[in-house]
Amino acid sequence: MVKSAYIHIPFCNNICSYCDFCKLLYNKDFVKKYLDALEKEIKMHYKGEILDTIYIGGGTPSSLSITELDKLFSIIKVFKLSKEYEFTFEVNIEDITEEKLEILKENKVNRLSIGIESFNDKYLKYLGRNYTSDIISERVELAKKYFDNINVDLMYALKNESLNDLEEDIDKILKLDIKHISCYSLIIEKNTKLYIENTKYISDDLDSDMYDLIDKKLENKYHRYEVSNYSITSYESRHNLTYWENNEYYGFGLGAAGYIDNIRYTNTRNLSKYISGSYERQEEVLTKEDKIKYEFILGLRLTSGLNKDNFNKKYGININEIEVIKELINKGLLIDDKINIYVPKKYFYVLNDILVNFV
Repeated sequence: MVKSAYIHIPFCNNICSYCDFCKLLYNKDFVKKYLDALEKEIKMHYKGEILDTIYIGGGTPSSLSITELDKLFSIIKVFKLSKEYEFTFEVNIEDITEEKLEILKENKVNRLSIGIESFNDKYLKYLGRNYTSDIISERVELAKKYFDNINVDLMYALKNESLNDLEEDIDKILKLDIKHISCYSLIIEKNTKLYIENTKYISDDLDSDMYDLIDKKLENKYHRYEVSNYSITSYESRHNLTYWENNEYYGFGLGAAGYIDNIRYTNTRNLSKYISGSYERQEEVLTKEDKIKYEFILGLRLTSGLNKDNFNKKYGININEIEVIKELINKGLLIDDKINIYVPKKYFYVLNDILVNFV
């Protein structure tokens, strides 16, 4: 049963130097055509299920004008929401205004995800941000007047970044006193400015030290429930848990991915095709073995790992009889505590080296 929907708004106020996807600067004419196409796609594919979570991401959906936001929310009203829903909206610092916050609140948004990335002006400029650090705390405090459930993104492993630089960023984020923090090591995508410049970021050893520093600094106040995500208890991202627990979800919009009826699909990344109504979905029809593979690759990102009883009931297989599971447990790369199977904390940094065993 589908209980979640992701809506992609690919437009942005500025092109980030590191991002391969949100290359579409805000353009009024394109936005109107895009929203019309989005409306048609949703009407075509949404089957009327009651949804527990909605996530509107980008790009930066907050870059839309007030009129465009009104249009977007009129489209989304077709979704039926459960009583205890989670509705997340991504915003950039420069878009946080009283007017936009009021519109989000009026349209049932109850969770914000704010792309802070860094408090250091040098790194904000490096990442192509159009604001300086002096407004970050002020804008976050404004957002807190409207929303209790807020995530902020922290990016690390930036060019020439030191451990002291990172620690200063973490200390400033802690002072914001928000409910959820997502931490990402900078990944340079192909065909972007930073990739073309062939920038050398930092050493693997320093990257690892930064990873450990984040955990050490955050663990006293937050609990790490996924390899890159920390929250106050009960403020975990329910929408992202949909992905990590390998549950089905809608994906609407340019390049959006979804998982419905044993099919994983991805919409076209060609804007012209999308706004013409040619969504051209790439589809992967999953076998039972495929679904089990995804269960491991996604579920082992969670610090709690995979619940053995749930897995056995879902697939009719004793998880402890799977050869690769037995091998990784024997090597100490997985822990079996009789209830869950999970990756030991000391191996989180090399998680991909463990997950590749399931591919």
